[in-house]
Amino acid sequence: MRRNMRQLVLGTSAGATALALVTAGITLTGAASAAENAAAAPPSTLAAITDLVGWGTQNGGTTGGGSAATTTVTSASALTTALGSSSAAVIRVSGTISCSGMLRVRSNKTIIGNAGATIAGCGLNINGDRNVIIRNITFRNWNDDAINVQTSATNVWVDHNTFTAGYDGAVDIKRGSDFITVSWNRVYSHDKSMLLGHSDDNAAQDTGHLRVTYHHNWFDASTQRHPRVRFGNPVHVYNNYYRNNSGYGVASTEGAGVLVENNSFEGVSDPFHLGEGDSGPGTLVARGNLLVGSGGGQTGGSVKAIPYGYTADAASSVKSIVTANAGAGRISL
Repeated sequence: MRRNMRQLVLGTSAGATALALVTAGITLTGAASAAENAAAAPPSTLAAITDLVGWGTQNGGTTGGGSAATTTVTSASALTTALGSSSAAVIRVSGTISCSGMLRVRSNKTIIGNAGATIAGCGLNINGDRNVIIRNITFRNWNDDAINVQTSATNVWVDHNTFTAGYDGAVDIKRGSDFITVSWNRVYSHDKSMLLGHSDDNAAQDTGHLRVTYHHNWFDASTQRHPRVRFGNPVHVYNNYYRNNSGYGVASTEGAGVLVENNSFEGVSDPFHLGEGDSGPGTLVARGNLLVGSGGGQTGGSVKAIPYGYTADAASSVKSIVTANAGAGRISL
């Protein structure tokens, strides 16, 4: 099922959405009070599956290479050179590129996979740079992270990729990075999916940053960190589909504030909680989530208001929408 437009919630207010979900027999979890989430449901905007939504639209937006010249790469050496250029560029990845380690991505790059594009064995490192888009690529067997965003990198959009069978994080964001959207990706046959904030000791650099939107991702029997959050507030996790995650879904730790909204959890005993390992608790507000064969989740505290417009799909539609459209190869670019 490929659709140009997502299914929309009928009624844009939180109250209308809640009423629609209750009428449909959907379990509502951790509904936020008005005091906790004043203005947390902003006016809706109609967004196509290929549009940028969320934190990546803020701080001037994320345009990548824009209308810069397109370079097609088919080897690790060509990819490394193109990514490391100081000039804006649109880089098309063709075929399977085998590599190792982490390849540095400089500012103002759009990295797009042609049909079947795969990066195997290595990952992409956005280290202190800005305005980067990564789309439509399958990452597998990476030996560090598949995508690492760090050191105050800003305005990054990770969209419509597939991640499988890697060593560490699929998409890790840390060290003061900010204004990032992670959308329409699929993670399967993998353990540590998405880390936000790398250390409990990094509050000085991370507080006030690490603002990320995760939407319409398919966490397909992946184990944990969907995401695991430190310090960032507000972090917005909405319209994701969680299936048979054996560890947990979302963890809010170290004073983070996470809004978990209109997601679909199926066969997930621990869909969301506060604290993780040695990390102290953050806050977490959950509303409009669908829990099928899943635990009730843990909530607590309040979360800062979401500043951008968005339209959340009804949780009852998330499974069909996400499984039809998430991952590499689901859009024409």
